[in-house]
Amino acid sequence: MANQTIVTEFFLQGLTDTKELQEAVFLLLLLAFLVTISGNLLDFFHVFLEATEFLLLTPKACDHYIAICQPLCYLSVMSNRVCTRLILTCWLAGFSFIIVPVILTSHLPLCNTHINHFFCNYMPLMEVVCSRPQVLEVVAFTLAIEALVSTVLLITISYVQIIQTIVRIPSVQERRKAFSTSSSHIIVITRCYDSCFFMYVKPSLGKGVDFNKGVSVINTIIAPLLNPFIYTLRNQQVKEVVKNLIRKMAWIQNK
Repeated sequence: MANQTIVTEFFLQGLTDTKELQEAVFLLLLLAFLVTISGNLLDFFHVFLEATEFLLLTPKACDHYIAICQPLCYLSVMSNRVCTRLILTCWLAGFSFIIVPVILTSHLPLCNTHINHFFCNYMPLMEVVCSRPQVLEVVAFTLAIEALVSTVLLITISYVQIIQTIVRIPSVQERRKAFSTSSSHIIVITRCYDSCFFMYVKPSLGKGVDFNKGVSVINTIIAPLLNPFIYTLRNQQVKEVVKNLIRKMAWIQNK
């Protein structure tokens, strides 16, 4: 007999014929798929945004430089259009820095399914790779150094100019106010680069991966939790709100 295909449509019967169970199973599987997709996108965007975070620190330093060193030109230089372009440039640059290592890493053969970490980062992933090509390590190291050195250089130049300008301010109160404007940003910069140094600038794998997990908890969980406090507690209105909240809580307890 000739090999002929008569059927042109297929009907999937599903997992069960019971209507109540169909709805429950549908919602359960939909939730599982959404969690799976969200989790994988969060592994991906964590790496992407990690590079973007360092790049965003640079225009923030330039913003402080113009605000303190050239205050009369601030509104014309740091317009909405310029700020939007700076942010988009940082996002695109962060993506361009990370996309090549991600593509190269995705094609590597894996010899183990257990990653000694709580998210899929570069260093712990290299622990389960069968053979690490030297070109990947060179590319990843070169891009990391390029991103770090370029941002550190621009930030350092900006804050050297800022400090020189602040020192020349005759009023002590104005100097304190100028330092207070940049102090929160300096704290965030120090926190970001310290964690990056401990995570990536270190001897070898093995025990370093275990150490990375502790540093990663600070970098991915504790630091983002502290950032709003670091930035907003410099604001006088936020301070007043916090003081009023503490007074109300004390009054409720005493009552």
